[in-house]
Amino acid sequence: MNYNKKTVKDVDVRGKKVLLRCDFNVPLAKDGSGTITDEKRIVAALPTIRYLLEEGAAVIACSHLGKPEPDFDKWVKKQTEKGKDPAALTEEKWQKSLDGLRMEPVAKRLSQLLGQPVLLADDVVGPDAAAKAAALKPGEIMLLQNTRFEKGETRNDPAFAEKLAGLAGVDGIYVSDAFGAVHRAHASTAGVARHLPAVSGFLIQKELEIIGGALAAPKRPLVAILGGSKVSSKIGVINNLLELADTIIIGGGMAYTFSAARGGKIGDSLLEADWQDYANDMVKKAAEKGVKLLLPVDTVIADAFAPDANTRVVKDGEIPDGWQGLDIGPDTVRLYCDAVKDAGTVIWNGPMGVFEFEKFAAGTKAVAQALSETGAITIIGGGDSAAAVQQLGYADKMTHISTGGGASLEFMEGKELPGVACLLDK
Repeated sequence: MNYNKKTVKDVDVRGKKVLLRCDFNVPLAKDGSGTITDEKRIVAALPTIRYLLEEGAAVIACSHLGKPEPDFDKWVKKQTEKGKDPAALTEEKWQKSLDGLRMEPVAKRLSQLLGQPVLLADDVVGPDAAAKAAALKPGEIMLLQNTRFEKGETRNDPAFAEKLAGLAGVDGIYVSDAFGAVHRAHASTAGVARHLPAVSGFLIQKELEIIGGALAAPKRPLVAILGGSKVSSKIGVINNLLELADTIIIGGGMAYTFSAARGGKIGDSLLEADWQDYANDMVKKAAEKGVKLLLPVDTVIADAFAPDANTRVVKDGEIPDGWQGLDIGPDTVRLYCDAVKDAGTVIWNGPMGVFEFEKFAAGTKAVAQALSETGAITIIGGGDSAAAVQQLGYADKMTHISTGGGASLEFMEGKELPGVACLLDK
């Protein structure tokens, strides 16, 4: 995939309407108050928004929020599958589920951060959005309602994409800055690019330059650290990195599938039995390609999946029945930290253990600290590893923390990202 895409600085936006796709999919408090509990994604969009407004564009921002079901019958079906009583599933309750994902909290906070009013539309491409977009003046910004309130959004419906693009008018421009959503071919991330000249905002530009650069021409040695629970979710990444990396480090729950595949005892640890052959094939492939593959040599085990469980440290492959591995052990920590000391580039995706529990956060914390002390380019691939680095206080020591979990994962797999492929090449 070509990562060299046109940006907002390569087009003249003065006096034009710009349809700006942001990632305002922020977490909201569960009490129904609409309180935003983490505003990082809104803050991340500010540089692009401010640039467009200062350059004299009229900005029509849009985003999805959560996973609303815009079709009542489908909503009933999904709720029934979750065990809800169909008789109790009324249209009123369905509407309430949608109301909890309206964009009002985002518009309010965005307005405060920008220091100017953010006009909010009552719909996405309906009469209110159309009227407000038509009246929008240069230097002003409006926000559409949740794009997923429209049935055509997730299935990239051409008619909906055309209406959405039409809000910007015949000489409008589309700016994509929602890296967290570019791996999805939705109407607002890809479909609108058929109707408007499409360029990236600063957020996507940064992701493409840093992650794309690390994959295309890394400063070596390139060390990839892969954690998380499942081997199956990392197959594409592992296969791609076997062609690129000098060292691959395996941690997290996925390590126990490798251990079992080599004949080790893993007790009640996480196991993907169907992927053991793949794990052995990967070890063999790494050896053939001269890629150093590091696996845990010891593990912290617990007698229950609980923050206050009893713990022990055992050698890899020696976990007794009734116990489960929840973190890498101290010898593994030393092995992994030594491996990143002299790295040129480190890409990290997935924690080393159950870092949400203090007792099992040591491995993840040690790796984060080692990365903060290395002179390497350090890239954190979104999702749980990004959350861990933030939570443990090492975020400001990393070169780059990706804003997209699923997108960064697919990027590292070498997959084409529909929301990037649709942008104009430089």
